Amino acid sequence: MKTKFFFCVLFSLGLLACQGPASGSDSMDKKGMVKITIMYPAGEGNSFDMDYYAEKHMPMVARLLGDSLKLLEIDKGIAGRSPEEPLPYMAIGYLYFDKLSAYQNSFGPHAEEILNDIPNYTNVQPVVQISKVVE
Repeated sequence: MKTKFFFCVLFSLGLLACQGPASGSDSMDKKGMVKITIMYPAGEGNSFDMDYYAEKHMPMVARLLGDSLKLLEIDKGIAGRSPEEPLPYMAIGYLYFDKLSAYQNSFGPHAEEILNDIPNYTNVQPVVQISKVVE
C-alpha cells in the first residue's frame, strides 16, 4: 500500500487545512489504528525548520518505514488556545499503523538513522506518545 502524505496546519480555532490527497473520499478511516504522535515543544531558544521536516525528514521516515506506515500527517503550530496565547508546540508529526507491532518492527531497524536526523531540523527533544485511535 502506498503511504499517503499530508501537510496540515492546525489553526487556533480548530480549523484544519491540508495539502495532499486528504480531500473527500480519499480520506482514511483511522479508527482502531495505532498513532505515534511526535510533538516539538515551543519555548525560548527552541528552533524548528519546517521545510526540512516536511520535505526531507518525514519523507525519509516514510521511505524507511515502508508499507507498515499507513498515513503520515504534519501540523505546524501557530498559536495556543487563542491567537494571543503562546504556542505550546512548534510542530506535531503523526504516524499511523495498523498495529503496534507494525510500528515496532519497522521503526526499530531504522531508529538510529531517524533519530540522528533530528538535529538537522530542531534543537529540541521531541515528546512522543503512542495512542490507539478511538474515534
